[in-house]
Amino acid sequence: MTDSANNRPPRLPRREVHGVLLLDKPLGLSSNDALVRAKRLLRALKAGHTGTLDPLATGLLPLCFGEATKFSQDLLEADKTYEAVVRLGQKTTTGDAEGEVLAERPVTCDRAALDAAIARFMGEIDQIPPMHSALKKDGRPLYEYARAGQTVERPARRVTIHAIDILDCALPQAPAFTMRVKCSKGTYIRTLAEDIGEALGCGAHLTGLRRIAVGDLTLDGAVTLEQIDAQPDEARPTMLAPVDALLQRCPSVTLDAEASARFLQGQRIAQRDLPAGSAPQEGTLARVYGGEPSRLLGVARMREGALRPERLVRL
Repeated sequence: MTDSANNRPPRLPRREVHGVLLLDKPLGLSSNDALVRAKRLLRALKAGHTGTLDPLATGLLPLCFGEATKFSQDLLEADKTYEAVVRLGQKTTTGDAEGEVLAERPVTCDRAALDAAIARFMGEIDQIPPMHSALKKDGRPLYEYARAGQTVERPARRVTIHAIDILDCALPQAPAFTMRVKCSKGTYIRTLAEDIGEALGCGAHLTGLRRIAVGDLTLDGAVTLEQIDAQPDEARPTMLAPVDALLQRCPSVTLDAEASARFLQGQRIAQRDLPAGSAPQEGTLARVYGGEPSRLLGVARMREGALRPERLVRL
């Protein structure tokens, strides 16, 4: 049967899909456009992303579907790891290769000077968000002001740089280097590159950016939109990681049938009703399993001698 209006097969209905898609986002695609395309390919009813990745960046974009969306905020808070290619000697309007060159200065530094400059940006630092970003000012994203030729005041934000490793350095033969950066949420790598360039006295901008990790999730097993599209419709949901892929840092507790039923009703589970030796430490968030066969029931926090449900999973 075809749709008589356009002579194409009728659109298949949306379906329940639960899990995490480790998407390797391509260059030039916004995070929201990537989510829309993945949601359409999976025919998913409910989906959400876990923080944006610039259109000019590639790499890991975890997308949450169904019950996994309940935990997407956790990835927003997670540390991120990037690989960035930095061109020294040129400052651009956008902080990356898409912008116009504002200033060009000679590059006279060597690897030792680069190492010394990078050391200044380790640990907690203050960053001024770039104008070409999605951060909002008075309800409008900053990039809208930038495109209109306006610059607005942006307060500095405290971020943490956990590690910077130089992967490749062409100095002094060529004005470029590649670095791997592990950082806290809210860090702008283009701003970091620009600040390193200023510390070296020559300016800098990004020519490439790839995210390789979000929390414990990495590009291992990540797929492209083209790979999803190439799969038969019924096989596409199998490309998702399970919901609890987002919770691997949390200790696990497995409940018996009676305790599982009570937990799914939102009731707290006393420590005496937990398997011996499985009680998490006070204040710790745990992933909770139960049922037959055993499955993820949700997450709970140990408080005052009882496991108290915080978010339930309905699979």
